[in-house]
Amino acid sequence: MGCDGGTIPKRHELVKGPKKVEKVDKNAELAARWKYCALSQERLRRPIVSCDLGRLYNKDAVIEYLLDKSAERPNTEAVVHIRGTKDIKELHLTDNPEWEGERRNAKGDRYEDILKGMFICPVVGLEMNGKHRFCYLQTCGCVFSDRALKEVKTEICHKCGDPFKGEDLIVLNGTKEEVEKLREKMEERRARPKPKTKKSKKSKEAETETVSAPSDVAGPSGSSSSSSEDTKSATASASKRSVQEMEEKSEVFKSLFTSHSSAKRTKEQTSNWVTHTPYHF
Repeated sequence: MGCDGGTIPKRHELVKGPKKVEKVDKNAELAARWKYCALSQERLRRPIVSCDLGRLYNKDAVIEYLLDKSAERPNTEAVVHIRGTKDIKELHLTDNPEWEGERRNAKGDRYEDILKGMFICPVVGLEMNGKHRFCYLQTCGCVFSDRALKEVKTEICHKCGDPFKGEDLIVLNGTKEEVEKLREKMEERRARPKPKTKKSKKSKEAETETVSAPSDVAGPSGSSSSSSEDTKSATASASKRSVQEMEEKSEVFKSLFTSHSSAKRTKEQTSNWVTHTPYHF
């Protein structure tokens, strides 16, 4: 039963020791976080969105999740905090000119740098590959490296010029501590009472006009309202009055209408309606 032919087994073949813990390749982990959607695990493609926790998604994958949350998906824990489209922000990314992507010829032996970023910082040119800290602005969605924001301190977006505050910065794919801080910040913002919507000046003026209109038309004794009703009844009675009863009109004018006596015919003068194939019953 084994060990035939004078073979000598070694110790590691007879004694099974503890299994070695498999180490995750850091480069592969960074590539998965910065090049693939956190929900669908597909390669990131425009339009790309991010949530309040700084995760990267394909927009169509998030919309499919929101439309049907009951469907089974492998990474639903990454989007449970997204309640609607207001909880995501479309990112304005700057393409990396050195990124070949699908244009790269895969034939032959060629070294592929998996840390080559698809996007770069538009200010200092750093690649967005996980080695450098990147942030995006909740106000406009523009993405910059943390180094650019520190070196060029400003309260205006470097790319589009929109103003922003420090609280508008969201770290992309941050550490566990940074994600926890972003989660607390998100919960605090959601717990704040929503500001009441103020009515515009036009709507207020329209309401005042509708309220004041009846008091302006009707006087203290109601004479103006009664006069308007009298004029309406007079015009209605005048419209119902027959032309033949108008004494101020001449007979020639009255004869133009079918209600005149000359226009009336006897039964002998009226003709029967005859069809192509008449039937008499």
